[in-house]
Amino acid sequence: MSAASSSDLVHRYGGNLPRYTSYPTAASFSEAVGPAQAESWLRALPAQQPVSLYFHVPFCDELCRFCGCNTSVMRHEDGRLAYGDLLREELRRVVALVGTRRSVKHVQFGGGTPSTLPASALRQIMRSVRSMFQIEPDAELSMELDPRHVPVGYPALLGDLGFTRISLGVQDLNPQVQDACGRHQSFEQTEACVTAVRNAGVSGVNIDLIYGLPYQTEDSVAETARRIASLRPDRLAVFGYAHVPWKQKRQRLIPEESLPKPSERLAQRARMDTVLRAEGYLPVGLDHYALPQDALVQAASTGTLRRNFQGYTTDSCDVLLGMGASAISMLPDGYVQNITAVAPYARAMADHDGLPVARGVERTADDRLRGCLIERLMCDMGVDLEQMEAQLDVFSPELGALEPLIQDGLVTVEGPKITVTEKGRPFLRHVAAVFDTHRKTLSQAPSGGAPQPRFAGAL
Repeated sequence: MSAASSSDLVHRYGGNLPRYTSYPTAASFSEAVGPAQAESWLRALPAQQPVSLYFHVPFCDELCRFCGCNTSVMRHEDGRLAYGDLLREELRRVVALVGTRRSVKHVQFGGGTPSTLPASALRQIMRSVRSMFQIEPDAELSMELDPRHVPVGYPALLGDLGFTRISLGVQDLNPQVQDACGRHQSFEQTEACVTAVRNAGVSGVNIDLIYGLPYQTEDSVAETARRIASLRPDRLAVFGYAHVPWKQKRQRLIPEESLPKPSERLAQRARMDTVLRAEGYLPVGLDHYALPQDALVQAASTGTLRRNFQGYTTDSCDVLLGMGASAISMLPDGYVQNITAVAPYARAMADHDGLPVARGVERTADDRLRGCLIERLMCDMGVDLEQMEAQLDVFSPELGALEPLIQDGLVTVEGPKITVTEKGRPFLRHVAAVFDTHRKTLSQAPSGGAPQPRFAGAL
């Protein structure tokens, strides 16, 4: 991509778009869907339906300025233990609705920093999980870790409990960038964490990197990518920094003038792509990389790659049960999200016997069709409308709307087959957005004051 064409594409396809980890996206969630609807959907699950489990732990030992996640600092051990009890109680309530001994092949702890859960709390949660569900022998059990704050003995604990994958946040290794982000993390800390979990028998290692952070340059992100690749993580996620200071007040501590321009972000992304490919990694979807033998690459090559709220995954299950403050559940009939803040979530659990659901969205037949189409685009960089048994005339307006992307060499259309080119990979969200009918509704909704973007920048 030449500098001129890159600049032109940035100008043409800038703006703010969802990450499309679901459809409809979380921007369509409302209080019209609440606990009663969620409980009805859970009761309706077929008896033999497998499920995946997600536990959200919204605590960190310290807050990073760039982070857009729902998290806070919890210093007191009693508070962390109490939250672990809440996770087990919510799990019990969910199981009362869906029944025991359902098959599970994926369990994930995300956050925040899930290792802020005391060892005793994690043991109790996993004991409950294994007593209530049938954990398959080849199940993936994963947890996010902060290499700066790994409790003594925690890697061994994860190995003892059967965890198979850890995900480490690194973001960037440059000292100036780390200063601006309020996250100081040496390469040696990351290396020690990778070594510790591998020695404990946790074989899968994911590492997250971010471009578009304050003071980053093409050279600095390339150096970070090169050094992290030397650790040979199985998978890497390379995200664009989502600057949403209207949503996350801590991001206001980052000077606007320190942030790379969209064209610079795109160049940083391209440079990291070059480095990681040279290091033997293969691109997967929009923003992931993996070693050739990794299951994520195999899923991408066979058309079985999936995308959910945790990003790209080999998890083929259509039901995700989320526990914890702000956790989202994915059900055949729709999505539901728990109360976001910990204190109101805890009060709801104490005051009522039901689920602490705050909002959600019901999926129509059209939503399911478009959701499948968007997921295939995001995972396969293409979709065959005939294989989806979709009437082509249903998507006539969208096929017409793809014309500018076709002219720019980002997409090709041959009959019912839509293919995103390699040049178009950074613009996958733009292609998906063409098929998103909810965006039009959201853009027409009254904002009740000065309008703010609903999503982060798309590049």
